[in-house]
Amino acid sequence: MERKYPINKVRNIGIMAHIDAGKTTTTERMLYYSGKIYRIGEVDDGTATMDWMLQEQERGITITSAATTCEWNSHKINIIDTPGHVDFTAEVERALRVLDGAIGIFCGVAGVQPQSETVWRQAERYKVPRIAYINKLDRTGADFFNAVDSMVKKLAARPVITQIPYYTDDDEFAGIIDLVSEKLLLFSEEDGGSTISHEDIPESHKAISEEYRENMLEALADYVEEITEAFLDEKDIPEKDIIGALRKVTINQDLVPVFCGSSLKNKGVQPLLDAVVNYLPSPEDIGTVKGISPKNEQSIDFKLNDSESMSAYVFKIVTDPFVGKLLFARIYSGTIKRGSVVFDTNSHTKERITKILQIHANRREELEVAFSGDIVGLVGLKSAKTGHTLCLQNKKVSYENITFPEPVISMAIEAKSKKEQQKLDEALIKLEEEDPTFKKYIDPENGQTLISGMGELHLEIIIDRLQREFNVHANVGKPQVSYKETVTKATTGFAHIEYDFNGKSLFAAVSIEIAPNLDGEGTVFKNAIKSDSLEERFIDYIEEGAKDALLVGNIAGFPVIDVVLTLKSVDFREGESDETSFKMAATQAVEDALKKNDSILLEPVMKLDIICPEEYIGDVINDINMRGGKIEKIDKQKSYSVLNAVAPLDRLFGYATELRSCSQGRASYTMQFYTYDRIPESRATKIMARFRGELSYYEK
Repeated sequence: MERKYPINKVRNIGIMAHIDAGKTTTTERMLYYSGKIYRIGEVDDGTATMDWMLQEQERGITITSAATTCEWNSHKINIIDTPGHVDFTAEVERALRVLDGAIGIFCGVAGVQPQSETVWRQAERYKVPRIAYINKLDRTGADFFNAVDSMVKKLAARPVITQIPYYTDDDEFAGIIDLVSEKLLLFSEEDGGSTISHEDIPESHKAISEEYRENMLEALADYVEEITEAFLDEKDIPEKDIIGALRKVTINQDLVPVFCGSSLKNKGVQPLLDAVVNYLPSPEDIGTVKGISPKNEQSIDFKLNDSESMSAYVFKIVTDPFVGKLLFARIYSGTIKRGSVVFDTNSHTKERITKILQIHANRREELEVAFSGDIVGLVGLKSAKTGHTLCLQNKKVSYENITFPEPVISMAIEAKSKKEQQKLDEALIKLEEEDPTFKKYIDPENGQTLISGMGELHLEIIIDRLQREFNVHANVGKPQVSYKETVTKATTGFAHIEYDFNGKSLFAAVSIEIAPNLDGEGTVFKNAIKSDSLEERFIDYIEEGAKDALLVGNIAGFPVIDVVLTLKSVDFREGESDETSFKMAATQAVEDALKKNDSILLEPVMKLDIICPEEYIGDVINDINMRGGKIEKIDKQKSYSVLNAVAPLDRLFGYATELRSCSQGRASYTMQFYTYDRIPESRATKIMARFRGELSYYEK
């Protein structure tokens, strides 16, 4: 079966922004104008195609990244609409991991907002080429040029303006002046903006149009030799040459082309689709993807085309009521056919793909084959998890996994009856598999089931999904902070396993060092032994057992983070050493190393971005100081200030109510995880007492 779209006519893009900047509204218009849907859905009405979860429709926000596909100018565009709320940044993280390009959407009134910065940095980390779209230019107070300026100040971006808004004499946003074609674009209101007329630029706007066109060409001349020569010689530059130059600087991430419009008012979306096709890269432009050979850990490149050996990356898992476990995968190279057997590099298993699905939000279309560059749903793989690599067994590769932040808030949960307990356990396992930032574990002291997430809204959605999707009714406790532990020095632990099980002798001996991770956050496992006789799978089980021991720390039973685990030695006997014995020995060795260490208690520190009118700044700063926080920066705008602060999560419960109170309801804030930091000894003692039951949770 031949592919319908050549690989150079495929675009894999994400739409990212701060909450309420208009991501989903823009996506809805893209689907409508491309003919994918026949009626425009609205976020405020709960009818948006991409916000298909009940929780999304009720709250008017995007919670989970939704994938869809549309066609524009004979190109296939795979779109992932991502959430804007900070509690769901993991959805943005895993989407960006597999995308070739992205649209950053900014509000024309607020410009770059706090979550805009977060998602922009995520895209920087994955080196994803971007274009920018200034939305909501119909609103009172909208300022296109101020929004572009905020990209420079807050994102350190290099924007190049390719369109400017056109306002009538009475300040109504009426259209767009395109600087590339030198035309005024007007969108018909009679057919929902479907008809676009290309007019000459009015005399009243010619001067500003020429000024910004000159700026655009000057910016391009810094990077594209052909433009430099024509610009210096003052020659007319053909439109196709400008488009080619903009494409080059976008893919090389030299500049960020900026577009404008009002998606809600149906102005500017079709030119944005043109920009996706014209400027964002195809898989062919990306060229190759780097992987690691599991055999010798050497770097290997896979070409992004159909003739290369098959490789794919699982970036998301959902539980589907019709097909069960559904994997979202990006096919980097080769092709996958229905019924193919693939090798999972991470779980070392071979499994058969029973279905390949083209996904459109919550609707599915079955495919016989999927090609390089496609983003599809796969059914039939039981062992695969988020971050796993699928490939052929005769050419194994492993792609870099996604690093997700640790959960920062927990609550106790219990089934309302014994009959419900099994349903609750099964539902939590499925939710944990879907969402890498959601964790469940058993408190070793009292046997309580605890669930952890990225914020109060995150856990609220989880509880709601348990009830609606899984029909599980549970009692939940008050939210509590997820504390962690870490080590302060290097210590080595040893464990020796030798016992009989069902008449078979089992043996394993392991020595593992634990030390602080000074190179950065996270837990790293290193193999320092040189032994060809020890099978690769045994090392994996040793790593698994070692990391299991970190789930319960030595001080108060909190998980241990930010350490380096180094396998120093192993002893094994042929026929007596197996996966289980090695895993047990590794767990005990790390437990032994932790006992010898001087561990410390850590707490999550949150980053706050507070938007506050000038007259209430003093009260807001005083309140942050009382909570043990620190103001890091104050950015003064026209009529308000943005305060950047950090504060311990333990002191931020109820902050929304307090902020409303001290600003008469006029201040707002966003909060996201910043880092884990050492707790001062005076507070650490109280926290320990609280968890031993000597103090109530709300005693500080």
